[in-house]
Amino acid sequence: MVLLDIVRSAYSVVRIPYLQTSRLGNVTIRNTNYAILSRNLPRRFVPHSAFSIPNSAFMETATSAAERLAERLSERIRSVPQSGIRRFFEIAATMEDVISLGIGEPDFVSPRPIIDAAVASLEAGKTGYTANLGLIELREAVADEMQRLYGVGYNPANEIIVTVGASEAMMIAMLALVDPGEEVLIPEPCFVSYGPLAQFAGGKVVWVPTRAENDFQVTAEDIEARITDKTKLLFLGYPNNPTGAVLRRETLEKIAEVVLRHDLFVLSDEIYDRLVYGEAYNEGHTCIPSIDGLWDRTIMLNGFSKGYAMTGWRIGFACAPKPIMDEMYKAHQYVVMSAPTMGQWGALAGIREAQEDVEQMRQAYDARRRVIVDGLNAGGLSTFEPEGAFYAFPDITSTGLSSEDFAQRLLEEEHVACVPGDAFGPSGAGYLRCSYANSLENVTEAVRRITRFADNVRS
Repeated sequence: MVLLDIVRSAYSVVRIPYLQTSRLGNVTIRNTNYAILSRNLPRRFVPHSAFSIPNSAFMETATSAAERLAERLSERIRSVPQSGIRRFFEIAATMEDVISLGIGEPDFVSPRPIIDAAVASLEAGKTGYTANLGLIELREAVADEMQRLYGVGYNPANEIIVTVGASEAMMIAMLALVDPGEEVLIPEPCFVSYGPLAQFAGGKVVWVPTRAENDFQVTAEDIEARITDKTKLLFLGYPNNPTGAVLRRETLEKIAEVVLRHDLFVLSDEIYDRLVYGEAYNEGHTCIPSIDGLWDRTIMLNGFSKGYAMTGWRIGFACAPKPIMDEMYKAHQYVVMSAPTMGQWGALAGIREAQEDVEQMRQAYDARRRVIVDGLNAGGLSTFEPEGAFYAFPDITSTGLSSEDFAQRLLEEEHVACVPGDAFGPSGAGYLRCSYANSLENVTEAVRRITRFADNVRS
């Protein structure tokens, strides 16, 4: 509308030459005509000689108008960059024969009991809202599951909320815990949403680096070294995306001492809790609220996307003591009302009837994990042993390429899509995130292409 006002102020009818297609508000510019087409301007044309603006002048006017518009938008949002993951997916979508190890979602279809229960709910006419907190049947099942698996107890009536994926749970937790200017400690590399969601709540992100020599486990010492009088929250995400790292109980117990000493809250993203392998599987996932002293200051986030292969259903949940949950509930009420009803019925069936499917998927991921980790190491790309999630995180510095250049050229030359490690934080520089949530055949072929590319670069 800014550009239209500029044009209207001088002329009632215009005809402008241009060289490319673009769009600004209601103004559509087509590269086969000399015209501006708009609902707001009459579609009448005068001879080109009657009025003409050079293309460069028009583009400069349009650019400045767009810049002025952008400057009026929220600085809180404008200061956050777009996700570093999506660009490679968009390029890959235009190519053939691409093996994607980039997307962090299961390649399995949701288990049959989940689908059947969702369809049955629709056929039974269950298409309205549920309670704001979610189906009580689902909350009770989640409570039973947390008690059975990890020995942590929550009241399903007021300490569990069903959300639109774990991402909504993260956002409402941040809104409930963080005031503007307060600091949020986040170990990195980490999932790309953590930092931006803290910023959206007005928090200041303080990154806590992790290192390969420590298997990308954050340490109590590294956390405590970054605590100030403004630190409010520690945000942990283990099993970790993108590294596949897990935190051992003894490490968490030391972290708990720091948390208690400095009176911090903990936000724990445990969405990959059902996907652990090797020694971590034998020991069992350590649920952070189960650590002595942490239950009453922790919000535990989880959901059905990863372990139950339900990414598109958008069903997550959060567990927290009632005083915290009461505040999260307010944000949830006003933002989304309730999570999708059919998805909640499907998730309930997942807990009740799909445990065998969850374990079969975990075993399939484990087989792929062995192929990708062993293959990358054999090919000269040092890869530490990931014990959770479904990601390998090879060190590609031996090639002399940056993470960005390696990923770009790998996609262009070998048609394998991976994500640069530094998209997940500064400590990811020199690494590549490779998801093995793909068929064993594709993972095997991708490893062959990746190691061939690395050999060609080195030579």
